[in-house]
Amino acid sequence: MFTHVWKKYMPVIAILLKRSVNGPQTLDMNYTDFERAAGGKKVKFSFSSLKLENGRILNGTRHTPLAKDLVLALQESELTQKMIRKQQIEFSMVNGCQLVIQNNTPPHEPEQEQEQEEAQEPGEENSEEKGDSDPAAPAAE
Repeated sequence: MFTHVWKKYMPVIAILLKRSVNGPQTLDMNYTDFERAAGGKKVKFSFSSLKLENGRILNGTRHTPLAKDLVLALQESELTQKMIRKQQIEFSMVNGCQLVIQNNTPPHEPEQEQEQEEAQEPGEENSEEKGDSDPAAPAAE
């Protein structure tokens, strides 16, 4: 029912998904777009805590058709599908048609990279020491 409305906003949602790494992002949308999509039915144009992990709905609670259609639109778009594939994103929408996007993906831990670098450093020092002793050996002859 609302998929075509979400597709209309998908380019902006994609930009906000990229920016959500730095903090929550909001998008003010046109209320009449959603009213027209509802076809005169009285529908609640809000939802809260729609959590996606690796592109799929995480929590088992029932969501409104509005929220489900957002997920469908995100999964159908090649651009956003790649963005949400390895992330934890939370969406919520208030009655004023304001979409809030929050990226809850844990940051990549640099400690593992530092441990790998530290493990390589002693090996590099040993090769330098060997290099220093080799030129000294021919000079001693």
